[in-house]
Amino acid sequence: MLRAQHGLIHRYWHDTTVQMSDFKNEGVVASSAWPYQANGLKADGQPVATVFPKEGVTGWADTTMLHSDARHPVCAYKWMNWSLTPKVQGDVAAWFGSLPVVPQGCKASALLGDKGCETNGYNEFSKIAFWKTPVAEGGKYVPYSRWTQDYIAIMGGR
Repeated sequence: MLRAQHGLIHRYWHDTTVQMSDFKNEGVVASSAWPYQANGLKADGQPVATVFPKEGVTGWADTTMLHSDARHPVCAYKWMNWSLTPKVQGDVAAWFGSLPVVPQGCKASALLGDKGCETNGYNEFSKIAFWKTPVAEGGKYVPYSRWTQDYIAIMGGR
């Protein structure tokens, strides 16, 4: 499917800055994207809008991990605890166009504003299909390394 539609698109994006430049300078008028790009384009005064399709969207949940041999684990835990405070969660959600993992973050950030979580899809959460890294599962699917190799080839037009 990706190879078949290649001629219909400008390029498959893999870099947020390049995609934003394509909207501003290359005549791109529609694309899948993260809220981060839409927010950046809007901040630059570009005439863009977003839609949450009735069919739903693909999303992901970021995680923060601590190395088992971290040199300063107490400092790392302090940072993790700080990063989970409602204000910080709300501020990050405002910057990236995401949802805070701490629901109180929806009301704790002046940057996010009163409607920020609603704007970023809080009420559409059940329509988000969280992606998973492809796994081979005993040959049932291709391994992630193969998927990556094929996707890079498709992005390059092969």
